[in-house]
Formats: sequence, structure tokens, C-alpha cells
Amino acid sequence: MSEFVDNLEEVFAMFGPVQARRMFGGYGIYHEGLMFALVADDVLYLKADEASIPAFAEQGLRPFEYEKNGKRMKMSYYMAPEEIFDDPDQAREWAVRAFEAALRGKKPKAKTRKKKR
Repeated sequence: MSEFVDNLEEVFAMFGPVQARRMFGGYGIYHEGLMFALVADDVLYLKADEASIPAFAEQGLRPFEYEKNGKRMKMSYYMAPEEIFDDPDQAREWAVRAFEAALRGKKPKAKTRKKKR
């Protein structure tokens, strides 16, 4: 892993334990088994939704975008504010915001049907 990704455990220490998993040339950042952030090119992006996007927009933070078939695709992750890397309270606050967005976006598990005997 990159030094940047390894450092996220320290950044989010007040929030709780986080794990990084490689994905698509970057990393997914997980807490309690749920992805709440991603890292691409050593830039941290936090999960966002309708309830939390205004907080990102207020600070001028842009969404994560990538190119697919010549089109720009936006994902529901926004750049993390720089102050979280120096301020543990801010890191916890933004991590909670992102984790709550991930919880709200979590798809319910499909019910399994019991077989008749």
C-alpha cells in the first residue's frame, strides 16, 4: 500500500478502525465492513449523498470523476477537505458524515426464500 493510504489509520483514529482494500487501481476505505471512502492517485474522497453533498459543495470540494467510453462519470464520493489531515476532530466529523451516507445508501439484502420440503 502507499504511504498515503497507510496514514489513513492515523487520520481516522478518533473515528475508529479503518481498512483499505485495493480496487480499480486505487483503494476502498472501509469501516465496520462498509466502504465510506476511496483513494485514487493519493487523493481521498468521502462518500456523499443528498443529505451531505451541501457540506462538500460549501467548501468547493469536487466529486470523484473518471472517464468511461469517452464520457465523464461522477460517483457519489467527494474530495475530503484538507483540514482532516491535521485536525483529528474534523477527520472524525467528516468520517461520520461519510459513513452515515454509506449507511443510508446501503442496499437491503435480498430475502432468501426457504425451500419447501
